[in-house]
Amino acid sequence: MLELVIESRTAAISAEMKVKRILPFRLRRMIGPFIFMDHAGPIDNLIASPSDLDVLPHPHIGLSTVSYLFGGEVTHRDSLGMEQIIRPGEVNWMTAGSGIAHSERFESPSALAGGLEMIQTWVALPEQDEETTPSFTNYKPEQLPIYTDKGIWMRLIAGNAYGLQSQVHTNSPLFYLHVVLQKNTLFGLPKEHAERGFYIVKGAVEIAGMTYNEGKMLVFSHGVDPRIIAKEEATTLMLLGGESLGDRFIWWNFVSSRKERIEQAKEDWKQGRFILPPNDNNEFIPLPTDKSRPSDAPPGPEPLS
Repeated sequence: MLELVIESRTAAISAEMKVKRILPFRLRRMIGPFIFMDHAGPIDNLIASPSDLDVLPHPHIGLSTVSYLFGGEVTHRDSLGMEQIIRPGEVNWMTAGSGIAHSERFESPSALAGGLEMIQTWVALPEQDEETTPSFTNYKPEQLPIYTDKGIWMRLIAGNAYGLQSQVHTNSPLFYLHVVLQKNTLFGLPKEHAERGFYIVKGAVEIAGMTYNEGKMLVFSHGVDPRIIAKEEATTLMLLGGESLGDRFIWWNFVSSRKERIEQAKEDWKQGRFILPPNDNNEFIPLPTDKSRPSDAPPGPEPLS
């Protein structure tokens, strides 16, 4: 059953990059292990200085960042020395674990070609993996399972759903899908996981006579699954969820099951104990001056992607 509708809010993650922020939300911080979701773009107009879109080097702990593009290109650099241009249909999966710093630049001539549009989520790590060694992997579209049926196209980004299994390495049971529905197509939620939801990227859906438009996240509880009907051609959804990991604290870009670990990460970034990307280390984002303590509510300082 439909439990909650989350309206996206506008947030700024760089001088010119405005995003729709979906998670965390005050009434529902997580869906399965997913604790963060941003929708950037589409940006199809050339701005005077594309570098104003850049997200400078910044830190993470206790999570994996998952970047997925519909259009354009983004250059990723991190403290492991990795440099990767991500293109539409690919997945950049970066596990921060004990700590990593990375940047996202829009310096490629193709960065805004065809309209830059990206979804980024954060996946919290199980307690036993929160201090795991940082890692980064780029997955190509051909590594991700695709399923088609009448009026339905879907790509399984990570986890398992609808009998499909992704090659993307995850630390806990979850599912994450890119789905495109044609008008009047009926659709149902995957049944493999306890917590489920979807974000409407484009188009609209009807559930029990109510229409829900793009920019909304719909969260579902246990019970009778609803009949989801696409109301517009090429309605695009991002489905996600999985098994609950329990409560997490979040402050800026840090996620942990322990408040004291976030305090340590704040001090480590302030004192320069994080390693910056070796090929992008001339500038970085300083620790926010917000004085709030880590809490189980959305943080004061805006998280970055």
